[in-house]
Amino acid sequence: MAKRNRFDVDESLETPFNAAHLKRALVYGKRHVKKMVIALICSIISVLSSLIYPLILQRAFDVTIPGKKYMELVGLAVIALVTILVSIVMVCIRSRLMVIVGQEIIYDIRKDLFEHLQKLPFQFYDDRPQGKILTRVIHYVNNVSDILSNGIINFFLEILNILFIGIFMFAVNVQLSLIVLAGVPIFLGIIFIIKPRQRKAWQNVSNKGANLNAYTQESIDGVKVTQLFDREERNEETYEILSKDQKKAWVGAQYVANVVWASVENITCWVLGALYLVGVLVLQPGVSFGTIVAVSNYASRFWQPLLNLSNLYNNLINSIAYLERIFELMDEPVTVDDAPDATELPPIRGRVTFDDVTFGYTPDRNILEHLSFEAKPGESIALVGPTGAGKTTVVNLISRFYNINDGKVLIDGHDIAHVTLHSLRSQMGIMLQDSFIFSGTILDNIRYAKLDATEEEVKKACRTVCADQFIEEMEQGYYTQVNERGSRLSQGQKQLIAFARTLLADPKILILDEATSSIDAKTEKLVQIAIDELLKGRTSFIIAHRLSTIKNCDKIMVISDKGILECGRHEELIEKKGAYYKLYTAQISG
Repeated sequence: MAKRNRFDVDESLETPFNAAHLKRALVYGKRHVKKMVIALICSIISVLSSLIYPLILQRAFDVTIPGKKYMELVGLAVIALVTILVSIVMVCIRSRLMVIVGQEIIYDIRKDLFEHLQKLPFQFYDDRPQGKILTRVIHYVNNVSDILSNGIINFFLEILNILFIGIFMFAVNVQLSLIVLAGVPIFLGIIFIIKPRQRKAWQNVSNKGANLNAYTQESIDGVKVTQLFDREERNEETYEILSKDQKKAWVGAQYVANVVWASVENITCWVLGALYLVGVLVLQPGVSFGTIVAVSNYASRFWQPLLNLSNLYNNLINSIAYLERIFELMDEPVTVDDAPDATELPPIRGRVTFDDVTFGYTPDRNILEHLSFEAKPGESIALVGPTGAGKTTVVNLISRFYNINDGKVLIDGHDIAHVTLHSLRSQMGIMLQDSFIFSGTILDNIRYAKLDATEEEVKKACRTVCADQFIEEMEQGYYTQVNERGSRLSQGQKQLIAFARTLLADPKILILDEATSSIDAKTEKLVQIAIDELLKGRTSFIIAHRLSTIKNCDKIMVISDKGILECGRHEELIEKKGAYYKLYTAQISG
């Protein structure tokens, strides 16, 4: 696992500017180009309307008020009010449009990310904490959406702002305008010094926030284990450290941001002071009071676009780093996918063949080597052996959750590497060790395997696995709401629901991975009767540590030492007095 994926290690966001990431991201912005053009036009109208106001002030102070032209003053007030209203309306329209565009960009990126995450293999999730994935899908996408919508418009708008303000300002008075421009070198010097620090500061905020998210997600998932081992205080200490790091990073970023803001405010004050000083003491009476007021108004507006452009540049650099992480996730290879020549797997009978299969989760260590066996249609195959020997790996390969390193896995003679995943998995019923329960009703959870199943079909599946009794005793029966991961249910109840969900699909190949491990002895006897009936006519693979539950299987395979150590029926293996005999007698005597 890459170091950046640990909750206590920062992600590296210090990357050079890469225009390829921005070009790729602009595809999302181009989908909404019409709204963005309208928003830009509204912004330009708003800017031009607001720039008329200082000219109105100049006219009022220099001509209207000294000449006591009261009706003209009323007219100027009306014009000023109209310009302000036009500016406000245009800003509102622009803001509404850009909120819509921004949210649509977020939707588009998240949709693409989520669809890709659904296709990624198990191994991807084995190697990464969920918190860091969520940070990329939520926090990073939120950050880049603004630069792809408002950022593009604001860049052009601020350039036009500076240009328009300069034109209006110089049109009023050239000499006073030059005084305003004298502050630009000072501003650029401060920006040159502060901006690199500001970028690092906000990247540090993102890093610490991602670390905190990752640890929070991990802690919530493991809260029962935390309480079981009395780790609350230790976890609180870790959380406090991460929270303080995040708070420190935020305060540091705000400090740097405020330095930039305070510098601009100070430059504005110095420029205005110089403007009034020169205008009143040096240039008067050649320069009127209205002219000084108009130019000072433009001067106050002149610095904000420059500050906004510097912030836009800073955000752009940060967004490129976020985009790199987003596209890195989006480009994560879907190693388990339909081959280019994949065909639909026809309705199967259930013959499963492993032909010299070798597989390992990492390149340097194989779990299975040269594994070969055949399961005939309708056979029940039990997989037993020590923990970590590869029993679950075998059934995962049948479902093609991982690609094998060498050899072939065939179903009815079809290499599963060359059939579509949908046509393969839709004909299989799989119950893994982790009986995951989704938030929603019990009925919805069971229907997850077959969305068009009727309520009667659901109930029939529940009766078969003896889940109907406890479900009907709940406050709303099958419509009882359960929380994520089924926190309101016992482990045995969750397994029975998952069992019913698997059986509802009516699969030709049935895989049960520790299906009865959390069911009490009384319930297990009832379920075992149901299992025996359900196994008829289906090719079944059963992983069980309780060897008493698989005595009636057609074939028992002892998985050990990267292959099949023994294979046969229960009675044959007992007579052989080999590895299975030792496992079985050890359990019986226990």
